Amino acid sequence: MLCVAMLAGCTSAPPRNPDNLCAIFQDRPAWHRAAQDAERAWGAPVFVPMAIMYQESSFRAKARPPRRYVLGVIPWGRVSTAYGYTQALDSTWGQYRQETGNRFASRSDFADSVDFIAWYMHKSRQINGIAMNDAYRHYLNYHEGWTGYRRGSYTRKAWLLPVARRVESRARTYAAQYAGCRDDLPRRRWPF
Repeated sequence: MLCVAMLAGCTSAPPRNPDNLCAIFQDRPAWHRAAQDAERAWGAPVFVPMAIMYQESSFRAKARPPRRYVLGVIPWGRVSTAYGYTQALDSTWGQYRQETGNRFASRSDFADSVDFIAWYMHKSRQINGIAMNDAYRHYLNYHEGWTGYRRGSYTRKAWLLPVARRVESRARTYAAQYAGCRDDLPRRRWPF
């Protein structure tokens, strides 16, 4: 019973106030330190991965895409292999683990997830020349993949562009909030 209770405590509920980056980090100082680590490693400003994560999973550690149904009633797998905070596909998550050497990374672990998004942004900058603070284009890369973005696949998805604009707007809001509270938050002391 004690083990079950301890494991249940490891599963993190979404933040109480996901619209306020300062409130998120005040409530979860370890998240702030993990976001700072990712920023330092990959150059991704804290507010952009957080805005992408909000869009992808609403900060739910075990988020999954909807199920498919046969005959409208029999559950038959999921729409994709997306999972966790990042909603990363199995193949992309595997690439991240291989390239970073983080073989035990988990999509339901916040620190691994924010590092993954920052890594993905770093690669988007290398491959497609996206500025690190451009949340709109980073989200399109994140959703469509690097090749899909380069081919302009997002232009054929009218529903996706407003979603990317919402991510951009949230990143701007988070950036303004973060500027006002950054110095008051627990932070990582460099060097390690």
